[in-house]
Amino acid sequence: MSLDRKINVSVLGATGMVGQNCLRLLENHPWFQVVDVAASARSSGKTYKEAVDGKWVMDTPIPDSVSNLIVRNAQDIDATPDDIICVFSAMDLPDKADTRDLEFAYAQAGYSLVSTSSANRQTDDVPMIIPEINPHHSNVIHLQQKKRNLPKSGFVAVKPNCSIQSYIVVLEALKQAGFPVNRAQVTTLQALSGGGYDALSNPDLQENVVPYIGGEEEKTENEPLKIFGHLSDNGIVRASDLKVNAVCTRVPVVDGHTAVVHLGFTDAVPSLNEFKSILSSFAAEPQTLRLPSAPRNPIIVIDEADRPQPKLDRDSQNGMAVTVGRIAKDTFFDIRFIGLSHNTVRGASGGAILVAELLVDKGLIHE
Repeated sequence: MSLDRKINVSVLGATGMVGQNCLRLLENHPWFQVVDVAASARSSGKTYKEAVDGKWVMDTPIPDSVSNLIVRNAQDIDATPDDIICVFSAMDLPDKADTRDLEFAYAQAGYSLVSTSSANRQTDDVPMIIPEINPHHSNVIHLQQKKRNLPKSGFVAVKPNCSIQSYIVVLEALKQAGFPVNRAQVTTLQALSGGGYDALSNPDLQENVVPYIGGEEEKTENEPLKIFGHLSDNGIVRASDLKVNAVCTRVPVVDGHTAVVHLGFTDAVPSLNEFKSILSSFAAEPQTLRLPSAPRNPIIVIDEADRPQPKLDRDSQNGMAVTVGRIAKDTFFDIRFIGLSHNTVRGASGGAILVAELLVDKGLIHE
């Protein structure tokens, strides 16, 4: 697919870590062009480079195209430039209800909003999309617009939590191959960047493992049920044929979430060779459509005994692929493996951009 001209976009929460990554990934994007950046009131009125002075944490420099943009107050929707079509939101206000309201206020104003926040993930008429798994959930947007009396161009869509990215696409690959999973035990080893600036700079998290991350276990257990759910006249109905049990930990790694996963199958259990072949050959709608941010291979299987490792594997396929290794028979379940994904790329900004690309192809984001 090619566009006659790029779609003008805004990034909310542009000064935070997820917002920074979004700007990095959108630089020279073939479909999107950032023409507006927004953040909290304390950053508004400054140039972007002034607003992130001393806080820019990306490995690459601030993109020239945004460094001199004047930061807008994200809550001043009326000040949004008239030519904005799509809004990427990395905003998380102290009260989740306020975040939900802000996202729908943008939708009511006619903007297509794709969010990395958890605020609307469990809202029944908001699609929570992993494009390789549930692209058809985008159809609920029409219900959302009708139910909430939104303009044709306005809606809210979200991407799921970073904690599930390193294993959930494996479940979809197995399901498509005729080996549905009905139970999963997941232990995550989540990188510091998942907690933002505070986690990266917190001395208590250095050289330490913290066996608890507030809210993460609930998200890890519940979000897959919505992703694997089905559409109804009232929204998305959560799946009832899958149970996930999770333990989420914070580890002293900068980027890259690892998950130790034990799977139980509904009926037949694939052999280990079948398991590897299913994962290695898996492709879905983003690959067929050749969306700009889609990895060529959504799942990469490696055989080395000491892989995957965050330092070696998190950047595979520009940080958008899931790397799977240590595949073996399990004593209590059926099969176990270790999965790895880049939490701030696939699990956040890159995942949101891929969702937006899908929605452009489906005609839901348009001039």
